[in-house]
Parts: sequence; structure tokens; C-alpha cells
Amino acid sequence: MAAKKIKIKPLSNRILVKRLEENIQKTAGGIIVPDTAKEKPQRGKVMAVGPGKISEEGKRIDVEVKVGDEVLFGKWSGSEITIDSEEYLFMKDEDVLAVL
Repeated sequence: MAAKKIKIKPLSNRILVKRLEENIQKTAGGIIVPDTAKEKPQRGKVMAVGPGKISEEGKRIDVEVKVGDEVLFGKWSGSEITIDSEEYLFMKDEDVLAVL
């Protein structure tokens, strides 16, 4: 599937992340967990990156992730937004826990 071009540019040290869907979840007993009972994934793909924040000395501090990186982020990280009927998360780069 080709990557969709996003027409949005985050500011400062913010990034735009598309959550990656998890596979069908089952309990240990084999019961399939419905979508309404699932927690949202804490894994996503970076779709857009801001230029970085400005330090107190006036130097730009680059964002550590780049477009296309697969990342892990905190459970309550970011703000959910919808662009062209697709759901995304806007978050600061500090909310990223790891790059996969």
C-alpha cells in the first residue's frame, strides 16, 4: 500500500503519527475481544515531523524521529485529530518511547 501524502506540517518538536492496527486479540481461553473492548494501540508510524524546537541559546534542536519510523508511545500521549476521515495523533517528540 502506497503511503498517503499528508498536507499538514507540524510545528516545533511535534510529530503526526498514524496508529498501527493490532491483530485480532483473543483471551487465553480463545474468546475474541471485540473492537469496543480493545485498548488503542500504542504503536504507530510517523507521518509528518516538525522542524524541531528552539533552545534557550537560539539553536534548533532537531526531532529524533523521521517520517516513516515505526514508534512506541505512551498510553495517554498526544491529541487525536481526523484528517480526510483518517485518525492521527499529534504529539511532541518527547512522548515517543522508542523507535522500532
